[in-house]
Amino acid sequence: MAARTIVDFQNSSIFILLCLFSCLCYSFFFFKKRNSQGCDLPPSPPSLPIIGHLHLLLSPLNHKSFQKLSSKYGPLLYLRVFNVPIILVSSASIAYEIFKTQDVNVSTRNLPTNEGSLFFGSSGYATAPYGGYWKFIKKLITTKLFGPQALERSRGIRADEVNRFYLNLVDKATKKETVKIAEEAMKLITNSICKILMGKSFSEDGEKVRGLVSETGVMSKKFFLAAILRKPLAKLGISLFKKDLDSISRRYDEVFEKSILECEEHNQSSEMLAALLEACQGKTGEYKITRNHIKSLFVDILVAGTDTSTNAIQWTMAEILNNPKILERLREEIDSVTEKTRLIQETDLPNLPYLQAVVKEALRLHPSVPVVLRSFQEGCKFRGFDVLEKTALLINGYAIMRDPNIWEYPEEFKPDRFLLHSSRSFQEDIIKEEVLKYLPFGSGRRGCPGSNLAYLSVGTAVGVMVQCFDWKIEGDKVNMEEVPRTITSTMAHPLKCTPLLRNLNPFPSNV
Repeated sequence: MAARTIVDFQNSSIFILLCLFSCLCYSFFFFKKRNSQGCDLPPSPPSLPIIGHLHLLLSPLNHKSFQKLSSKYGPLLYLRVFNVPIILVSSASIAYEIFKTQDVNVSTRNLPTNEGSLFFGSSGYATAPYGGYWKFIKKLITTKLFGPQALERSRGIRADEVNRFYLNLVDKATKKETVKIAEEAMKLITNSICKILMGKSFSEDGEKVRGLVSETGVMSKKFFLAAILRKPLAKLGISLFKKDLDSISRRYDEVFEKSILECEEHNQSSEMLAALLEACQGKTGEYKITRNHIKSLFVDILVAGTDTSTNAIQWTMAEILNNPKILERLREEIDSVTEKTRLIQETDLPNLPYLQAVVKEALRLHPSVPVVLRSFQEGCKFRGFDVLEKTALLINGYAIMRDPNIWEYPEEFKPDRFLLHSSRSFQEDIIKEEVLKYLPFGSGRRGCPGSNLAYLSVGTAVGVMVQCFDWKIEGDKVNMEEVPRTITSTMAHPLKCTPLLRNLNPFPSNV
């Protein structure tokens, strides 16, 4: 057997060139063209020989390049990367129809996984096919983590962390220190999720965990591309990013194994961890899982929950700081509810419709995951076109939520559009047209199960920063450019600003 080559790339141009060369060789020796003769496929933009539309997936900002592609060639397109078929959707009505008629069929992502890895591995929940294991875990995280009753039970944990977040900002303001919003938000979200997951936060390992999550976010797109190209490159003995993947997996394993052991020894497991350990030990009859399943699930939740919520908080604050009138209106609403005597709480959010509208509008313009990934498990007929089995489905939520045909002034930050009582046309649009125009968390069975927690976390964090501090930024406006070549939507220039206390006497603790 030929020696297996492990390749690690820091330079994306080297990655592209090697992919092209390697897969060119593969196509001559191993390529078997998928039978699409006689099929009426959706429209397809011009492609390159052999590699098809691979160059489009390698663009710096996929969601924006896909948006331009769809505006030129149509909202339903057929793409091909070597012999991998892809359907690209950029229409709210088409997305609605897919999730209405093909939801079960597209409830699997069908990505090749890396055996033994906790991230992007075969034990993961995010990569698991739609079936018994996935349904068992989905039920568990709904009842123990993200459902209404579970969120009610864990409210005290989040209130405690929000108070820590507030007092830390007070300390920074007193010392007149500049704050990196993403760093402070990451601490808040990571501590909250870890306490809910395991009943404890990462004390001495906190910085290590946050570093791991950030590193994972940067590597996600590379891992995604490596997964797509894994089979053809494996024929040539090439394994992309194996060293990086093994390193991240090993470090996650060390942190979670240590924390799980501590919880077991001190009998301090959370509801979620206790239920998972029972299933691991065979004490529940629903589904037998392994310890790696537990750790992989924790990695998935931590990566999906912290990075996305952190980005949402940062984007929301950036939009608020760029719109002083919105900032003033938010403060008036919060002050009227709290009467300037206490810190904002989660229970206040239902009485703060404008704050909720601001968060939703920020997620519309800056969805944490701009492109939703699914896979057609079976071939089907859709809108008169043939869709082959195992076809990847990409739904460009970024393009849909900026579509001028369904959003008025789509490029502008206008939270009022989400105040239904003040927008009769918005209500009429919902009634007269079946569309899926707002999908920052995906949709269908595979939609993000943590959306309710995300709204609570982002809403309270932003509420605290607006209620309690003035913010001094460099320049007149916050730079809103995005980081290229990532799966999530991240600010290219992290938001840095100096907090100034609005009230010299800190509010008492909520806990």
